[in-house]
Amino acid sequence: MASNEPLVARWALLPLRLVVGFGFVAHGMAKLGRGPAGFGRLLHQIGVPVPLASAWAVTLLEILGGLALLAGAFVAVASVPLLCSMLVAMVTIHWRYGFSAINTTGLTPQGPTFGPPGYEVNLLYIGALLALIVAGAGPLSVDGWIARRRRPRGDAVGRPRR
Repeated sequence: MASNEPLVARWALLPLRLVVGFGFVAHGMAKLGRGPAGFGRLLHQIGVPVPLASAWAVTLLEILGGLALLAGAFVAVASVPLLCSMLVAMVTIHWRYGFSAINTTGLTPQGPTFGPPGYEVNLLYIGALLALIVAGAGPLSVDGWIARRRRPRGDAVGRPRR
């Protein structure tokens, strides 16, 4: 983003980047905590080749990709495999359950019961990742720091030094 844009525009995507990054780290850590083998069994059921290796790959992608988003480091590069992962999850798992992420199936004396989530959250992640790819990491990011370091330094009146 150009430095002459309004302050609000420069900072608008920061909360989005942080929430999406945290979300991916949280999902990856949950897979790691339960053991990728359990996620591998789910992948096997839907016909993913080499399910255990794929489970480890997705787990590490979510953790490392989420950390990259949190840091604002290589956001466009990190977003592409995360986006692909969301597309695959949406089409292979969530699509059949419809749009809503909250799929209420009944009510018991203990409270509501829920079925599998639909693809709503996948679409939210995909939209957020596309926004970050297009608009960049924004302020408080490694990408922004790198971009500032690459700019030519100006003299007192703002002209580039030669």
